[in-house]
Amino acid sequence: MRFHGMEMPVVDTHADSLGAVLRNERHLYERSDTGQLDFPRMLEGGHTLQFFSLWVEPEYKPERSLARLLQYIDAFWREVGEHPESIQPVCDWPSLEAVLTTGKIGGVPSIEGAEGVGTDPAVVRLLHRLGVRLMSLTWNERNALADGAGEEPGGGGVSRAGRAIIHEMNRVNMIVDVSHIAEAGFWDVLEISERPVIASHSNCRELAPHRRNLSDAQIRALADQGGVQGITFVRGFLAGNEDLDRVIDHMAHAIEVVGSDQHVGLGSDFDGVDKAVTGLEDVTCLPRLAERMSERQFSDETIGRVLGYNYIEFLKKTWTSQ
Repeated sequence: MRFHGMEMPVVDTHADSLGAVLRNERHLYERSDTGQLDFPRMLEGGHTLQFFSLWVEPEYKPERSLARLLQYIDAFWREVGEHPESIQPVCDWPSLEAVLTTGKIGGVPSIEGAEGVGTDPAVVRLLHRLGVRLMSLTWNERNALADGAGEEPGGGGVSRAGRAIIHEMNRVNMIVDVSHIAEAGFWDVLEISERPVIASHSNCRELAPHRRNLSDAQIRALADQGGVQGITFVRGFLAGNEDLDRVIDHMAHAIEVVGSDQHVGLGSDFDGVDKAVTGLEDVTCLPRLAERMSERQFSDETIGRVLGYNYIEFLKKTWTSQ
């Protein structure tokens, strides 16, 4: 994205757009007037890197979870492979550097809820070989690894099997995502993981008391460990006017809580919402977000960090460390 004469990378750690592909509604390599994100609109909006969620629908759980997960992975590789001149898969620092220097856009497959993994660390290794670089242990419900946020109040923590999965994720350098996990599990993950983790799409509970949002204590702890919080464009997680300005309110709150602008990013949840946030109707609206942040006295440096550089730095540290 070009903003105030500078080139700013834009990174978003959560979009559900692949679901539309599996439902035979559209292809992401074709510009569409439906949905919120596709490759042509990413290029129009100056978007750099998108994590594409592999979310197994409840009707496939638990018995058919892995089979459905593999269908999602196949859809990712087919969509990205259709137009290699404009988009490329990103799985390590060299491939991300290539995206940053060539002007292409990049895509990363990420798992939302690990039912397809079961309890076998070998599946983590296989999924890593298939390009998966980010995974949350849960969606909203309880599984063999941990309790999801939907079990609140009273959700439990990470199971023994979940600990083994986290250790294997750390070993192969797959990022642990704490969005959707119950609060007890959040604290367990931070204690278990030897690498920094992210919250790919979670807002601030102080501004919107939703079970999917993070408390101020969680926001501070995530940052203290070196993680990043992806502010999401989900109306129910915003409260207030549920518009572009309210998204910025959550960014500002997270920055204030941490005392730094280096631990906040974007986790839009494009194509995972029934009604778009006013002012952020699709991915082409991201420059509008930057402009409004500037009008609200965010410095260009802070805007650049929140829109992309914080996640770029996080990924560089993750992917260049052994």
